[in-house]
Amino acid sequence: MGAAIGLAGGVVGTHFSIKNTNGPREKRLMVKGAIVGWICIIVFLALLFLLPHPYRWFLWIPYGPALAFGIIYTNKRQAQIRKEESAQATG
Repeated sequence: MGAAIGLAGGVVGTHFSIKNTNGPREKRLMVKGAIVGWICIIVFLALLFLLPHPYRWFLWIPYGPALAFGIIYTNKRQAQIRKEESAQATG
């Protein structure tokens, strides 16, 4: 039941991240980010289930920093796109 709730939350979050964009460049960024994010999470979970016991815990070492980097990069890029598009609209 918890996995279904988590999956549903991911789907809803992905949908609204894409829906609440301001323009085509921003939407493209969010779609690419969602695709990369979902692929990475699926690979992470597959490896978590397939690797033997002591080794699967090492997957968490790159997962945390990679997740943080992805979120920070996407947020900065989205802000940059919004800034560029607002400058074009006013100037």
